[in-house]
Amino acid sequence: MSIYKRKDSPHYWCKISIPNRKTVQESTGTSDRTLAKEYHDHLKAQLWRQAMLGEQPDYLWDEAVLRYLEETTHKRDHEGDKGRLRWLHQHLAGKSLNSITRESIDQIMRNKSHRAAGTINRYLATVRAILRKAEREWCWITKAPTLNMRREPDKRVRWITPTEAVALMKALPTHLADMMDFALATGLRSKNVRQLRWDQIDMTRKVAWFYSDEMKGKRDLVVPLNATAINVIRRRLGKHKTHVFSYHGKALKGINSDTWAKALKKAGIENFRFHDLRHTWASWHVQSGTSLQELMELGGWRTYKMVLRYAHLAGDHLRGASQNIATIWLRFENDEATVKGVQ
Repeated sequence: MSIYKRKDSPHYWCKISIPNRKTVQESTGTSDRTLAKEYHDHLKAQLWRQAMLGEQPDYLWDEAVLRYLEETTHKRDHEGDKGRLRWLHQHLAGKSLNSITRESIDQIMRNKSHRAAGTINRYLATVRAILRKAEREWCWITKAPTLNMRREPDKRVRWITPTEAVALMKALPTHLADMMDFALATGLRSKNVRQLRWDQIDMTRKVAWFYSDEMKGKRDLVVPLNATAINVIRRRLGKHKTHVFSYHGKALKGINSDTWAKALKKAGIENFRFHDLRHTWASWHVQSGTSLQELMELGGWRTYKMVLRYAHLAGDHLRGASQNIATIWLRFENDEATVKGVQ
């Protein structure tokens, strides 16, 4: 019988056989026999068209999402993808991949119009990745639509002066002041400072090391510890068994935003995040004569382009190059004067 009941399911199931194709057995998703028969007939017609006429199966967004998540568990932002897909589910669940267009996605993203361009682009990038896989790898659709990515402003470089840094550290509680001091000495990101363990530090060699799975750039990094960083570590000895930075005997899970905001206000500093300490570290380095190549290695950046944002702070490293044209011009002027003297 093509429609039947199973002891382990409250729904009707259907069994469909098409010539030259594998027999299909699946739940109709309903306990109503009339609806189950309708489901069966629709599915049978669809399978027949695919087998006899070569029509493309009409895959759903839901199917694509499940396959995408199964194939991308290795992604660094896998959890971020899952969060974005949960939000998109309310708009795309049950929709055919062939019905998803640039216009329909634009309409959906209008619900996010109050968010920053970068945030919207992350949602669009997730949708684009799924649709491209559906086209290029799974052959589920003929052509993935081109999505309207938003224009993002250039990333800012917000840094503070040493005087401002001292004022901010004085306004912070001890554990946060020590973290800030260490971040300014090493250029490490907030997460790496907060989660730093004692077994990552070699006081003899004066280095701290981080494995690739701990770093944003997914590369191992050895960080030299200068005198400031060493002094911070010594101040933290005995505070916690496993972690360098702690509060009331507990490892830190985050940085209290209210405490940070109050300290900023007390220090008279505006629009400054903990992550901006990394920008400050890099800016101070460049202003002190550190080359961009050295800065790239110290900061663990993957490409030279990523440190060029700090280039405008360093005029000294270009001063020698700027003299090249002056030397040629001076030589020409001297030659001209010599010729005139001979005449």
